[in-house]
Amino acid sequence: MRDFDHLFDRWAPVYDKTVYEEGGEYREVFEGYEQILHAIKEEIAPCRNVLEIGCGTGNLAKKLHESNFDVFCVEPSLEMRKAASTKVPDVEIVDGNFLNIPYERTFDAVVSSYAFHHLTYKEKQEAIAYLKTHLNPSGRIVTADTMFESKAYKEALLKHVEEESAQTLLDDLNHEYYEYLEDMVNMFEQAGFHVKKLKMNKYVWILTAKRGNDQ
Repeated sequence: MRDFDHLFDRWAPVYDKTVYEEGGEYREVFEGYEQILHAIKEEIAPCRNVLEIGCGTGNLAKKLHESNFDVFCVEPSLEMRKAASTKVPDVEIVDGNFLNIPYERTFDAVVSSYAFHHLTYKEKQEAIAYLKTHLNPSGRIVTADTMFESKAYKEALLKHVEEESAQTLLDDLNHEYYEYLEDMVNMFEQAGFHVKKLKMNKYVWILTAKRGNDQ
């Protein structure tokens, strides 16, 4: 697993600006950001206690906390943890990641947004199996991230980004570990989950993976 902590330590002071900036390179990636967070909240509506991995500056954690979920957060970047702690001072935020969760307990749901792509394909498989051990019997994993619908869709999207001269985003899409949608679905299904897909914008999908017979 690559160490992105230094990158996110530098990004923390301006992360929210990147998310909400209407004219920025990432504007289409974060299009409908508040709706994406709301949709994640809706997908875990029956749950009570929730673990968020990669909470960043605390935007999702704040929304969940204000909706009366019992929220626990894991975030590897020190500066992101500081920013999130300011935003949601009543939520516990600890050092950790998808493959290192410092809680000896289980949760009704595990959620993440814009984070799963930091893992390689193999690490994603390992993480899903590992996260499953932190779920209650009818628990669920909900992840929102960029996923490609097909090879042709990916190629067209990369061409679009190149034509927009969004070089930082283009480098990101080419060098981080974004997966094809069906590969992600298959990973969860092979781990024994039932998967629901929800497209949020031209980049982002939400996958809700439920354990057992909780369909």
